[in-house]
Amino acid sequence: MLRHRHRHRHRIPLAATLAANSISTAGTSLTLIGVPWFVLETTGSAGRAGVVAFCATLPIVLAALIGGPFIDRIGRRRVAIASDTVCGLAIAAIPVLHHVGALEFWMLCALMALNGFAHTPGNTARYVLIPDLAEHAGTTLPRAASLFDAVSRGARMVGAALAGVLIAFAGSETVLLLDAGTFGLSALLIAVGVRGLASAEPRKGGAPVSLHTYGTELREGYGHLLGNRLLLSVVVMVMFMNGTDQGWNAVLLPVHAEAELGGAKAIGLLTALFGAGGLTGALLYGAVGHRFSRRAVFTVCVILCGAPRFLVAAVTGTTLPLAVTMLLGGIAGGVLNPILTTVLYERVPDRLRSRVSGALTAGCEFAMPLGGLAAGLLVEGVGSSGALLAMGGVYFVATLSPLVFPSWRTMEGPAEEAGRAEAVAGPGAAAQEASVPPPDDTYEEEVSSSAPSRPAPAP
Repeated sequence: MLRHRHRHRHRIPLAATLAANSISTAGTSLTLIGVPWFVLETTGSAGRAGVVAFCATLPIVLAALIGGPFIDRIGRRRVAIASDTVCGLAIAAIPVLHHVGALEFWMLCALMALNGFAHTPGNTARYVLIPDLAEHAGTTLPRAASLFDAVSRGARMVGAALAGVLIAFAGSETVLLLDAGTFGLSALLIAVGVRGLASAEPRKGGAPVSLHTYGTELREGYGHLLGNRLLLSVVVMVMFMNGTDQGWNAVLLPVHAEAELGGAKAIGLLTALFGAGGLTGALLYGAVGHRFSRRAVFTVCVILCGAPRFLVAAVTGTTLPLAVTMLLGGIAGGVLNPILTTVLYERVPDRLRSRVSGALTAGCEFAMPLGGLAAGLLVEGVGSSGALLAMGGVYFVATLSPLVFPSWRTMEGPAEEAGRAEAVAGPGAAAQEASVPPPDDTYEEEVSSSAPSRPAPAP
């Protein structure tokens, strides 16, 4: 009985982090649908919706650029709590100011910018805690990574469906107020559930804070990323995927739904189906994914997850074909993050994890501000169908990367690499190689020494 209680206590930090992240993600889904619809309702302009999307996502990149060392120095737990608190206040201010007739368009842009800037460090702080929380809870890293992604996708599904219903019956302002409440609940869960864990607290024994030491810590993160060709390939591909996804979420889907599908309820349905598919895909990968080649599974799923929905939306004006496409695309997309998360955790030591994750976020989300802005301009310039085809084409070309570039061949994990070594050198050699892996510090030094040295930052 005592042993059972001991194990239960060890699982509380992981459970609290998963719950907090799922609640925060559900709230983000409310914003993802509520804000574009709020802009279309109040301005009637796809171009202005694109401008708001640009203002919301540019600070995400800026925060990611400089945030890695900050997270380590302040502490992952404190950063996650502060991030959710600031985001909740920023989102709540939008409907409050609109209700009293004081909300100007520039205020909306500024509040969304503040939300984006504050949200990124909190997301990164929760994300980089997962390996230590998994070890603390006595579970495997691939299983924890799959669970983290699965609960996030499930929350996204619930949030999207709820947003569509609430907008239809209570208005977009109610959706934004509910979103603000989810941030507060997420902060409370981290504050109560993640205590006494060394990896969640501020790093001790570091050099005194100065621009020089901060720049050195940033360079370490970027040096590690730039020295790993696989991670660099991931960044480039996902950068284009995220940019076009932002155009889809912030402009193309709302405009298409308003013109062809009957309004916000259709957005909620489609986004919920995509989330349901993602949840299914993540759970399937967590259950059986380790039995297959990572690269083969990833290559097939990344091609199927995104571009088809752009094409179907461009050539049809009904909900059913797009709903089926979104569900199947979600299943394929749900497989991707557990693979990428496991690859990141395997290749980055804990000491650099916040900094490298920050650098990854900055690269992966670099095109997001331009994606929303470009989508708004394309809709006003060539129409909705032309914009969908153009951005879908970019998405498709980006997802061919694993078929083209050799760096993706190194995606397999230690077990798969050992299996290949055994096939070439015999069982004894493979067992010897697998039993004495190089320590993280050795690997880190080799990568950093081969990477270009450059100043500067943050999934």
